Amino acid sequence: MAKPILLSTPHIGNSELEFVKEAFDTNWIAPVGPHVDAFEQEFCQVVSTSHAAAVSSGTAALHLALQLIGVQPGDEVFCSTLTFIATASPITYLGAKPVFIDSDRTSWNMNPDLLRDSLDQRAKIGKLPKALVLVHLYGQSADLDPILEACNHYNIPLIEDAAESLGATYKERSPGTFGKIGIYSFNGNKIITTSGGGMLVSHDPDLVAKARFLATQARDPAPHYQHSEIGYNYRLSNVLAGIGRGQLQVLKDRVEARRHNFEVYQQALGNLPGIEFMPEASFGRATHWLTCLTIDPKAFGCDREQVRLALAEQQIEARPVWKPLHVQPVFAGCECIGGEVAESLFKTGLCLPSGSNLTPEDLERVIEVIIRLEKQRLLDRPHHHPPPHG
Repeated sequence: MAKPILLSTPHIGNSELEFVKEAFDTNWIAPVGPHVDAFEQEFCQVVSTSHAAAVSSGTAALHLALQLIGVQPGDEVFCSTLTFIATASPITYLGAKPVFIDSDRTSWNMNPDLLRDSLDQRAKIGKLPKALVLVHLYGQSADLDPILEACNHYNIPLIEDAAESLGATYKERSPGTFGKIGIYSFNGNKIITTSGGGMLVSHDPDLVAKARFLATQARDPAPHYQHSEIGYNYRLSNVLAGIGRGQLQVLKDRVEARRHNFEVYQQALGNLPGIEFMPEASFGRATHWLTCLTIDPKAFGCDREQVRLALAEQQIEARPVWKPLHVQPVFAGCECIGGEVAESLFKTGLCLPSGSNLTPEDLERVIEVIIRLEKQRLLDRPHHHPPPHG
């Protein structure tokens, strides 16, 4: 049986092991240590931000970010709808309520016009949201300039969920560094990984210092254990930070590998009827963390799910694009502004295997299955013969 081809697996080299070995040799195993400090500093250099706090996950970073902004029970927080649930779950941790915003087709990210119109309407009735959580989806930045302009006009703090977009750019800058706070993820499927982990970044040193304080059980400076407020056990371990330091060294290579995957897929499949790839917006450079496409079943001959199942029969993992949060059962009753674009992308969208360690043979196996389906469609098409003469 052929080996499985998975969607996005960790890609680890030799330098990561050296950093981990150093952590063991020096007995820095706890969630503090020189690798954590160095990882934060080196990450700041990579994304060109001022301050960073390494934490246990991107979700933890987002939870801290919302708390730092001052989100309270009963507040509303605007949020992208086409994303993983971890974008919105922390809103509910604080007793607040998400309001979902639809995507545009240019980048599949939040539609700036919908956002601005909604803020204008909310301002008239005195019901502006407490914050905006903006996702940079599948390795591509959202259109930040008009979104920032709308947020600044109404003094709405912007939190950027850049969990999927490390290594991407928006007008030569890193998404995640434009708003008040940005968050990143180093989960095992991300473009670089620390096994599990995340980073909170900001140009405001006080915010990051408070995040670090809250992430360490909010322990007051005292020789004994004293706590004046509730905190969390959210700090990243020194061992995992060592993995992160090694991964940062190869980030550019990982980005180029994923972009190469996209180019191979696009060249082989882009001219098939009914197939369209996630566009790369003109305002930035995407990493193509995942290569995503949409399938028009009428033109292609079978739908997204049939393609996914055909790949699965060959031990190839592909997944639908994110199911929009506004149609998730857990968020039933939450308001959504728009939604048709995100629902359409979910209905027709598929993520292909995209790991930076895929071989040419792996890519060819994926491509062959899809091309075979398209050829089968042509064979199955009814043949119409002209009527006989005479």
